[in-house]
Amino acid sequence: MLFPSLPAQPMDYFERMYCRRGYQRIAGVDEVGRGPLAGPVVAAAVILPEKGIGERLYDSKKISPKKREELCELILSKASGVGIGIIGQEEIDLFNILQATLKAMAMAIENLPMPPDFILIDGNQVLKVPLPQKPIRKGDQLSASIAAASIVAKVKRDQLMIEWHQKYPHYNFAKHKGYGTREHRRAIAKFGVCELHRKTFRGVREHL
Repeated sequence: MLFPSLPAQPMDYFERMYCRRGYQRIAGVDEVGRGPLAGPVVAAAVILPEKGIGERLYDSKKISPKKREELCELILSKASGVGIGIIGQEEIDLFNILQATLKAMAMAIENLPMPPDFILIDGNQVLKVPLPQKPIRKGDQLSASIAAASIVAKVKRDQLMIEWHQKYPHYNFAKHKGYGTREHRRAIAKFGVCELHRKTFRGVREHL
């Protein structure tokens, strides 16, 4: 199944609501990579045009990889603005995954080509940026701009992990993208820990 069933409300419900309140550049923000044992956390911020991009958007985890890449290209070509924030495993270990995630999201907003005047955030956390904002639980299933950010962040992180696979093929990052699959855990036990691994995460720290 390419897409799950339609949500009870339109995916542009929040965008339209805040547009009616006078906001013009509404950015959706989401992140990918909180759970893996290796690699960065990647966030994206996306400002969609008022009429959308001509395709239905949904949570990146519910879309096939091929469709996700197609939608990412479309988003990058038609969005009013896209920003990316990347926080590596060193900072994740230095602080914690929550703080690294919030920092990546703030960075994505800062890297937008134009400043937004309102932010829709996936989750229940507010960001330390001087902008009005609305956290939305399961926002990638309820907001088109958050879903777009989810797609862009997922594709970008997957690309980074595929690049790292070239340096560390024995971990097979290209397949599991750093998540704690049985294959990945066995590779850590056999080959040890590499620079990409999160040293404070269970499943990694036991092998230091």
